[in-house]
Parts: sequence; C-alpha cells; structure tokens
Amino acid sequence: MARPARAAFVTLLSTVLCAGLCTSSAGAVPESAQLTQQAPAVLAPVTTDGPAPTAAGVGAALAAILKDPSLGPHHGVYVYDASRGKPVFSVGTGTSYTPASTLKLLTTVSALATLGPDHTFATNVVSLGKGSIALVGGGDPLLTVKPATDYPARATLQTLAASTAKALKAQGVAAVTLGYDATLFTGPAVNTHWEANYVPEGIAAPTSALWVDEGRIAPRMAKRSASPSLAAAASFQKLLQQYGIKVAAAAKPVAAPSSAPLLAQVESPTLGQIVEYINLHSDNDGAETLLRHVGIATGNGGSYIGGVKGVRATLTKLGLDVSKATIYDGSGLTRANKVPLDLLAGAVRVAASTDHPELRHLLTGLPIAGFDGSLRERFTTAGTSFGTGLVHAKTGTLTSVHSLAGYARDRTGTLLVFAIASDSVPVPKTLDARAALDRATSALANCGC
Repeated sequence: MARPARAAFVTLLSTVLCAGLCTSSAGAVPESAQLTQQAPAVLAPVTTDGPAPTAAGVGAALAAILKDPSLGPHHGVYVYDASRGKPVFSVGTGTSYTPASTLKLLTTVSALATLGPDHTFATNVVSLGKGSIALVGGGDPLLTVKPATDYPARATLQTLAASTAKALKAQGVAAVTLGYDATLFTGPAVNTHWEANYVPEGIAAPTSALWVDEGRIAPRMAKRSASPSLAAAASFQKLLQQYGIKVAAAAKPVAAPSSAPLLAQVESPTLGQIVEYINLHSDNDGAETLLRHVGIATGNGGSYIGGVKGVRATLTKLGLDVSKATIYDGSGLTRANKVPLDLLAGAVRVAASTDHPELRHLLTGLPIAGFDGSLRERFTTAGTSFGTGLVHAKTGTLTSVHSLAGYARDRTGTLLVFAIASDSVPVPKTLDARAALDRATSALANCGC
C-alpha cells in the first residue's frame, strides 16, 4: 500500500531532524534509560501570541480579492476565530449557497458524531441451511474485490472468499447455492434530485449496502454497474470457485435472518479513516453511503431521506443551526442543496473544539493546499504561496460553483476557520474564480490582522 503523501513528508522531516538530534549507535542510550527519556518535540506547540484578528483587519486583507469579477454576483465569506471562540468577519452571508462538495463536511461530521471514529462496517457470509449461503452487505463504502494500493487498507472479497471456502471445507461442504443481501439500505438507490447523467457517466453509483469498488465495472474506471449488489455477488461467486467451492447457480437476492450462523467476515477500515478518505478525495459514493448510515444510527432508516433527517438532527445536537439549510443528499451533487456559510464553517469549528475529540478526523482528512487530495494541483498562481501547506480545506466544484471550507493558522498562531463560496461564477471564468478562492484563503493564512 502506498504511503500517504503527508505520511511520507513527516517521515522525511523526522529523518532530517534525527540526523542532528538522535544518538548514534556508538553512543547508544541504555535500554533502561530509553524507557524514561522523552524525545525532543519536532515542533513547538502553537500559541496565540499576537493580537486577535479584527473584522477590519480581515476585511482589508480580503477586500481586493472579493471584488474580483470572476466570482460573479453571488459570493461570500465567513471567518471564525477558533482560538478565541468568536466570529471575526463575514460578507455576503445573508443568503445560502449551493455548497457542492463542501456539503460532505456536514455528512462526515455527522457520521463521526453518531457512530464514532473507531466504528467499522462488516461484510458477512452466513449459512442459510445445508448447502446454502448468503453474502450480506454491511454498507462498507470501500470494499474491493482485491487489495488496493492506496490508503487506507481495504476489506476485500478475496479475503472473504478464502475464509468462507476454508470454513465450508471444514464442514465437509464443497458445493453451495449463493444469495446476496443488500437490504440494510432502503429507498431509491439513485437520488431523485441528481442530474440524469450522473449515474450513466459514472459521477455516482446507485448507492448500495453491498458493492465492490463503489459499483464500478472495473477498479478506477468511471462506468458503474446498474446493480452493484448483483455485481458484487457475481465477483464473490467467481472467487469461491477459485478457492475450490462449486456454486450451483447464479446468485439471487435474499433477506438473511439476523440469527443466521456466521461463516466468515471482513471489516472495513475505521470510520475515521473512511472520513479522511472521503474528504481528501471528495468521494461522492462514500459520502452517500455514510449518509444512509447516519439515517440508520439516528433511527430514521437507511434511505437518503432518512439520512438527511439524521444529519439535520445530529448537526442540531452539535449546536449548529440548520434552520436555513436545504439538504437533499450527502455528497453535494445536487444544485438544490442550499447551505449558509456559517454552517459549513460550523462543521469544522465543532471538530476543532475541545468538546469533541471524536470529530478530529474531519480535520486530519482535509486536503492540504498544494500537497494532496483535491488541493494537490492548486495554490500555484500568484498570491497563493502563503497558503501552500497551511490551508486545509474541503473543495466544492460544480459548473458555476466553487467553494472552500476549512481552517488555517495565521501568522500570530490564531486558528481561523472559514467558508468561502460563489455559486454564480461565469463559466469562462471558472479557473479565475477558483484562483480567487485560493488567494483569499492564503490571505487568511498570511493575515496576522
């Protein structure tokens, strides 16, 4: 599995520092001393030494950027001083915005709050009686057929098939019939508010509690299966046969009883890791899966409608005002979503608060400007160098829509949480508008104002 870019960077930094700070083998510290000696800190703790940012100071830093005509007539920004716990600056926040993928912040913070960062999703094989088994989906958004090379390590059907074959052979079973159960999620698999081309063009898959490679026909390919659960079962059947178990016929849908004996199981990465992956890569399918899990966890059911109810209830419990928000999905794909900027920033704010350490994965998974995820190729234009490596933000992009929501440390150590968006960008100016958002967030990192 390839190391994440930020992990490789930390390793390199530690190696360089170690060259000057670590003890050589010739003068090794005795083992008894190693148990009590603490390594020097790589970086000093962040302190807020300078003056608090002011509305006038932040406004002056952003004034010229916010006048950029590429942003269109409907744009705004909201800035919150998380170090001192108070709003600092806002403009254009009297109305809500089409958030695009920044909506994923609301979905993922709700999943962390309802399920906890250590939660995992199990994919099971159960016995339905003599010679009959069922593959039962547990809503693992990152389940694959074979091991993937990127982070995090995934559960695979290959591992599940090997364990299932071993269990069957131990029982003297060499041939089975196969069913598959994707009933954990309910309601329409495709959101009725999405554009008609989203599924055919592979922008999203029909959401299922049982799929592999997020419903793709082949890993990393855009095209999706019309029935991801059936495709997963077909892949599992082939793997069982490779491991010496004959499958009598094509798999059929079943509803496996909860009391069915367990034959084999694989578990997903932790929810915290999944949230990091979704926000880093702006994974639409993963977000839609988590939306339905939030619905189930809050007692609203496993449909996207139940998920939205669950998200709204969870955000309210976190102290965020959802009264002016209109939400229809978990990924931000529909333009019908309308969300205030202070609500988008609020998801980041509560994740950064000392009251909610269980939400930290929302922060650690945000793309880093110029380094990884959906910000890897950004912050390269004039006026953005101060933000490189310092701005951490979720991106949002649809035609005529650009948004960023996240956080940055300014020059005095203040943690600034922000949301900035335009949903009226002239199409020919889309790259200019995106660059303007990068300049604005870079100005916050360089502010000290």
